[in-house]
Amino acid sequence: MRSNVKKEEQLLRVGVLGCGVICQAAHLIASSKARNIHLQAICDVARDLREKMAAMYEPDSVYDDYDAMLRDPAVDAVIIGVGDQFHVPCARKAVLAGKHVFLEKPMGVSIEECQELKELAEEKGVLLQIGHMKRYDPGLQYAKRFKEEKMGEITTYKGWYCDSVGRYTLTDNVMPILYTGEHARKPDGNPKAVLDHYYLLGHGSHLFDTALYFMGPIDQVSARYVHRGKLHSWLIDCDFACDAMGTLDLSVAIAQQWHEGCEIYGTGGTVYAKTFNPWEFRSSIVECYDRETDLSTTPAAYDGQFYRRELEGFAESILHHTPCTGATADDGMMVMRALIATYQSVQQGGKWVALKGVKGAL
Repeated sequence: MRSNVKKEEQLLRVGVLGCGVICQAAHLIASSKARNIHLQAICDVARDLREKMAAMYEPDSVYDDYDAMLRDPAVDAVIIGVGDQFHVPCARKAVLAGKHVFLEKPMGVSIEECQELKELAEEKGVLLQIGHMKRYDPGLQYAKRFKEEKMGEITTYKGWYCDSVGRYTLTDNVMPILYTGEHARKPDGNPKAVLDHYYLLGHGSHLFDTALYFMGPIDQVSARYVHRGKLHSWLIDCDFACDAMGTLDLSVAIAQQWHEGCEIYGTGGTVYAKTFNPWEFRSSIVECYDRETDLSTTPAAYDGQFYRRELEGFAESILHHTPCTGATADDGMMVMRALIATYQSVQQGGKWVALKGVKGAL
């Protein structure tokens, strides 16, 4: 069956590793829709999943062996959408094979493995981009331009990411039907057994990356954590390198609609952003108040397919050697440092922890 998506003449040929939930819900369909990407290959050890996705998306090649896909000269880049514990080992193999890598967030589970991967990608001269798709939310992109051009000196950043008790009811209705494989590969043990680690990696990475996108590097954090029943909450104070102060709220899961967004205060204006559950594919609603004109603006921001837009940005950087517009390996490292510093601060009773020297894993 032929797609009616209009493709550009020059295409990045990608291989997708993993046919599980994240690739089904995001990367496979985004690869098919992206204007400058061709789905060259897919790979998964689970035969039932692999054959189902091959029938749906019709890649040129189908593999059950990752090393074989990496040896395929027709594959220019690899999209990695597997369990967090597999991120760095699988990305490392791809980099050594000379492939560009789009790596689903979080970058990894430890500072040391992420640093090694970053240095290896630099040595091999390949692009390593981390999958923080909200950098391609057109509402947030508008807000970032406004902040940089109109807001003067920034004093304060407030961000929140509050998962909802109704999230799965919502996603069951808006996501495509997701398939599971009888022989799908899973990490050793149960990653969800330690929920504060699991939620920090999975949800906290989004919260911190949005803060970094707007504000730049974080110097230090001080965090508190409370767990009652099924509710986990972190309140995180942070000092940014730009001399602004910030506070972040991560809560899983609240008895309310999905609650995500940020406020930014500056001498020249204010930004307010309301962000939706990503599977709704709705751009953030932003209000940008300009003190000089006494006017508030809100962009239309129609295109909320962040997963497609981030893959198009990834391909653009490789095909035309343009600067990376997504989350770089440095950004991925900063997020990992912030997550681990948050955990360490909680363990030390809210003590301020500098990101520069943080080590370890979640």
